[in-house]
Amino acid sequence: MLTFKDITPADKNLITSFTMNSNRRNCDLSFSNLCSWKFLYNTQFAVVEGFLIFKFWVEGKLAYMMPLGNGDLKSVLKKLEKDANEEGHPFCMLGVCSSMRTELETIMPGQFVFTEDRDYADYIYLRSDLATLKGKKFQPKRNHINKFRNTYPDYTYIPITPERIPECLELEAEWCKENNCDQQEGTGNERRALIYALQHFQELGLTGGILHAGDRMAAFTFGMPISQDTFGTHVEKADTSIEGAYAMINYEFANHIPEQYLYINREEDLGIEGLRKAKLSYQPVIILPKYMACLKSQPMEMLKW
Repeated sequence: MLTFKDITPADKNLITSFTMNSNRRNCDLSFSNLCSWKFLYNTQFAVVEGFLIFKFWVEGKLAYMMPLGNGDLKSVLKKLEKDANEEGHPFCMLGVCSSMRTELETIMPGQFVFTEDRDYADYIYLRSDLATLKGKKFQPKRNHINKFRNTYPDYTYIPITPERIPECLELEAEWCKENNCDQQEGTGNERRALIYALQHFQELGLTGGILHAGDRMAAFTFGMPISQDTFGTHVEKADTSIEGAYAMINYEFANHIPEQYLYINREEDLGIEGLRKAKLSYQPVIILPKYMACLKSQPMEMLKW
């Protein structure tokens, strides 16, 4: 049986040595996301035959991520299949993007069934688009920013540093109160992940910014690199009574992300109508589909999620 270990912030260097050298852009591979959501998914990892592999549980069902690395991928997939069988579960992988699907079809043709869920597609943008907002298609966004600047000419944007964490937690608590997040499972889980990330900000390797409108904190945001050319924005919270706060924090953060990152991944919309509309309004260059891939050679009743 494969030997997995629980993921902790101390595993950052090992895990990012794989992710930062890959061409995968999906938000699932952000080290911060992997750690911050482990409370929900019991996330574990192992390094096998030169591949990084993740194992986790979704509502009591076992799943893996597509192995990441170089070598004999088919051999590692067979080991994961055996591990799943020993656990009494079917072998399924989540977060399988189109390029990974192609790879699976090449080495194990016709052996997987693929299921797509649009709610979990990632929204990926050109960093230069979000940092400049040039062109007619971004005129509404420029209008929001110009109005914010005119209303709050003394606004400031500063990086999140350890002494600023309590300030972020206060705004998050206010946002949560306004949105009744503790009464909803989804936003309640998001809050727990967000608080963990803020409390382990430096250990996780996060970068973020705070927007002030006059003497009020208007918004904060944070994220970290996912791969060599893609930066992930994981959290964005704003005082909704301050018009333009979301547009402004988005713009400022994009301008503070190093130029080596060509893309910004702003994650999924989870099927939330307002969130989908907002993410589409920023003109993504890629809407990255993600599939669940399950081996066909398993009893059909085992494949029902």
